[in-house]
Amino acid sequence: MKLHADSPTALNTVTAYGADFVEINQIRHQRPLLIMPDRPVEAWDVTSFDALSTADFDRLRELAPELVVLGTGARQRFAHPRLLRPLLEARIGCEAMTSQAACRTYNILMGEGRKVLAAILFDT
Repeated sequence: MKLHADSPTALNTVTAYGADFVEINQIRHQRPLLIMPDRPVEAWDVTSFDALSTADFDRLRELAPELVVLGTGARQRFAHPRLLRPLLEARIGCEAMTSQAACRTYNILMGEGRKVLAAILFDT
């Protein structure tokens, strides 16, 4: 699906997505990503949802968002509460949804000026 911003922006915006890719500012990425509005897009070294560890959520906490939107691939999955502990202790919210829904939600929250972090996984 192609998404088009109403006006040009310097912020990281999801401009398209599919089952195995996300485009940020029209640059295609096909591996797990961490996306924040005002930081460089970075690869997230996670091989799959089942491989998530507490250390992965420690990394999300280090970025200090107010909310994490966790894209879990083609279907919505929920991380075990013990994995979420680093975020919960820092009072950072985390919402899990499909990766495509996470892309849409990220754009909405980013457009509202929120300090949101999209952590996007793909099915392997």
